[in-house]
Amino acid sequence: MAIRQLSENIINQIAAGEVIERPASVVKELVENALDAGARRVELATAGGGLSLIRVVDDGKGIPPQELPLAVSRHCTSKLSDNIHDIRSLGFRGEALPSIGSVARLSMRSRPHDADSAAEIIVDGGKLSPVRPVASNLGTVVEVRDLFFSTPARLKFMKTERAEASAITDVVKRISLAFPSVRFTLSGTDRTMLELPAVSEDGDGLLRRIGQVLGKEFSDNALPIDAEREGVRLTGYTSIPAYSRGNALNQFVYVNGRPVRDKLIAGAIRAAYMDALPRDRHAVTALFIQLDPELVDVNVHPAKADVRFRDPGLVRGLLVGAIRQALGTSGTRSSTSGAAAMLEAFRVPEQQRQQAQQPFRSYGEPRPSTPWTATSSPSRPLDFAAPAAGLAEAATEFLGLATMPAADARADRHEVKEELRFPLGAAKAQVHENYIIAQTEDSLVIVDQHAAHERLVYEALKEAIHSRPLPSQGLLIPEIVDLPEDDVDKLVQHAEFLARLGLHLERFGPGAVAVRETPAMLGQVDVTALIKDLADEVAEADTTNLLRERIDHIAATMACHGSVRSGRRLRVEEMNALLRQMEATPGSGTCNHGRPTYIELKLPDIERLFGRR
Repeated sequence: MAIRQLSENIINQIAAGEVIERPASVVKELVENALDAGARRVELATAGGGLSLIRVVDDGKGIPPQELPLAVSRHCTSKLSDNIHDIRSLGFRGEALPSIGSVARLSMRSRPHDADSAAEIIVDGGKLSPVRPVASNLGTVVEVRDLFFSTPARLKFMKTERAEASAITDVVKRISLAFPSVRFTLSGTDRTMLELPAVSEDGDGLLRRIGQVLGKEFSDNALPIDAEREGVRLTGYTSIPAYSRGNALNQFVYVNGRPVRDKLIAGAIRAAYMDALPRDRHAVTALFIQLDPELVDVNVHPAKADVRFRDPGLVRGLLVGAIRQALGTSGTRSSTSGAAAMLEAFRVPEQQRQQAQQPFRSYGEPRPSTPWTATSSPSRPLDFAAPAAGLAEAATEFLGLATMPAADARADRHEVKEELRFPLGAAKAQVHENYIIAQTEDSLVIVDQHAAHERLVYEALKEAIHSRPLPSQGLLIPEIVDLPEDDVDKLVQHAEFLARLGLHLERFGPGAVAVRETPAMLGQVDVTALIKDLADEVAEADTTNLLRERIDHIAATMACHGSVRSGRRLRVEEMNALLRQMEATPGSGTCNHGRPTYIELKLPDIERLFGRR
């Protein structure tokens, strides 16, 4: 077949295949255009999961009538200067609108702020109509109907309306986090109403917007992040280890205001929580990375979902270091979700509560017309008129309560009062020989003694292990491992760090390394497999954390077997000592396996359980 030039419509449809994957992709492109136009209010409406209708209304600066044909033409944009590396807007390719118009029925009417009237242009399956005057408010209104009608094969790969509508909601939420001062509304016949009011752009406003998107529960369990290294700034919030999710969908990360899903960033977050979360749990984050646009390439993927940093090691190190510092300086915190689940378990159903409040009556006995009182009862005791205090003393003596001292009476009252001021309070009892009950000034704390002590022993072991070079065991005959030359070069660059962990290696020719010593803690180890795994990790993320993870895993196993076991009875002094150590140890809110070490119930919550509030 002879070489020929493709038609403009075919070119646009090919571009649409790269940019427009589903209705949520259309929403992303249109909302980004509205934000680039300076909109302070963005209203969206959908129908049929976005396949039937997507309407985006904004109050941005608008488009002049003479520029509307350019707006729906390929490679036409007002957002890109002559320097392709200096990108300061969300969109810049000039492919979104023509790509959408080639596979749908697109109409766009706009009125600039300095104009008295608006204009409209229509693109129907790639066919442009002339610009015509219309009536419209300030800003721009874009309607997309019958998405993929000109490429019906794509419709077979769409999910249900509910799934597509949910994907649109997720896109709007992700974008809204980076623009807290913009009001977003999302409505339609295929969804429930979503409204995100505008808030201030300071830290408090951002936390309120995060609460609107991720829920107030995240705000109650979030740690602030604010760090900078070599011109790269990292801000936002991340969850405490006790508050996690089963997948990484609630990890929101932004690079210069652009929501991204980057493997490097996801790996850095996972590495930061390596000691605090099990592998099947994920942190919840809302992190914002700000850096010079020339230090990041956002043009890697047509949908701009991936980015590439000029110095990935710098960004990864900043993420890991900032999150670990926040976890280490956060003090002792437990997740509010644990207390909420406990309260829910204790909550009495409303039907049972109403039945319990009804007076007891024998079968067939009619309800009395007047309420019962002790003084009017024919069966009242003869000495009913005795003073109330006397009755209380008699009941106390009868029940044997007078001989039982209060919990605070077992120790010096002043000492107990001082201990109540600690975050985990004063130990009061041990139940089932595993759970410590402690009291603070305004709460009740329940501690799992085994899980808590396991974390304490683990942190002490890690400190002892990594504070000095680890002992190694020499191999009788050096192990020669063949590797690609590039992998050898990268491994040798990390040789000094690996030596501190007990692994001594050196270059052995252009395509091999010689391993002379291995970490003594690992015992018998498959040297070839270990070196190849390290080489793969260095090639992918430029780190050698795999060896550290294996050593830390051994330390975690030792901590599990060397900690206070369930079923051991503790004295009050031992329980209080454990509480004080927890308060002084970073990450003590979870054990090595990611389970919570304690649950805290605030006094108002306890009072609500008993109907006092």
